[in-house]
Amino acid sequence: MHKNIYLILAALACAASACAAPLADWPHITSAVRTDAHLEARVKEIVGAMTLAQKVGQMTQPEIKTATPDDVRRYYLGSVLNGGGSWPAMNKHAAPADWVALADQYYDASMATDMRLKVPVIWGVDAIHGNSNVVGATQFPHNIGLGAAHNARLVGKMGAAVAKAVRATGIHWVFAPTLAVVRDARWGRTYESFSQDPAVVNAYAGAYVRGLQGKLGSDASVIATAKHFMGDGATDQGKDQGNALATRSQMINVHGQGYYSALAAGAQTVMVSYNSWHDKAGGIDYGKLHGSKAMITEALKQKMGFDGFVVSDWNGIAQVPGCSNASCPQAINAGIDMVMVPDDWKAFIANTIGQVESGVIPMARIDDAVTRIVRVNSCANPWSY
Repeated sequence: MHKNIYLILAALACAASACAAPLADWPHITSAVRTDAHLEARVKEIVGAMTLAQKVGQMTQPEIKTATPDDVRRYYLGSVLNGGGSWPAMNKHAAPADWVALADQYYDASMATDMRLKVPVIWGVDAIHGNSNVVGATQFPHNIGLGAAHNARLVGKMGAAVAKAVRATGIHWVFAPTLAVVRDARWGRTYESFSQDPAVVNAYAGAYVRGLQGKLGSDASVIATAKHFMGDGATDQGKDQGNALATRSQMINVHGQGYYSALAAGAQTVMVSYNSWHDKAGGIDYGKLHGSKAMITEALKQKMGFDGFVVSDWNGIAQVPGCSNASCPQAINAGIDMVMVPDDWKAFIANTIGQVESGVIPMARIDDAVTRIVRVNSCANPWSY
């Protein structure tokens, strides 16, 4: 009898994981957000009208502590973010109206630049399981608790509630969901993973993205972020930001599962992970993923077909050998489109402009990055296009 129970449990586990033949390569994903010929022509016109300084500004994302609305105007900043310790006027108890007022100031500044064709700034925030920076906002369980519920539909409803709470503060972009497939309980961020079962992460990822993004451009939707690409839950001995020693097959079939459903659901941005990846079995050391062209451009953009934009994590470029917070041509050439530089953004802009002018970063790479940023921006601000 016990043997029959084990067989039943094994069968259920097999059904949950689909028990399909392992993927041999990164799959091509068809996004629910389809390309639009009219929009693509408009995006090309907007990017074509920009100067180099305006393009690099669009690729730069500082923190609100260090970038004022007037900085958005002067430097053509494409985005701002606020970390967990930043609020309007540094008031931890700021009301939603205060958040909206500051968001309006940033927006108005982006519409007051001398760009021939204006591009509205987009504000990003960590609202992983609720708009936690705002006093009184509803908080939902961490991902590990959500995963234990085995209810993807409920997670989708939660995503929709989070989107409404974030939009109520004037913000259009959320750095969620986290799609790590945790493999070592020693990892201090296991609570950020829905499950050690890639099938659960796959089911939740798509539902969460659909909940957040809803009908893109509506007053109840935000841009979602699939993160952290990739293998943050697979690091050796669970060391945070460490080295993932997964095989290529494991990375594709286990750690990639959340991205397949998230991108299929239309996730418009992907955030790169701090960790490195060394496929010892395959004899390939990809190094820090912030500098990996093989992963960001070849795997994600080319093979998987992702046409949104890739954003770095907080000062993540500095972990690439030879780089700093203010300079990393390797990361841009690897395929990162928007660079999160909370504090050193003015130096980053100056350095990047110089690297393009000297030929270290091809202008074609800059144009591709800005095209992706403007394309996604149009989903958040369709009335501006």
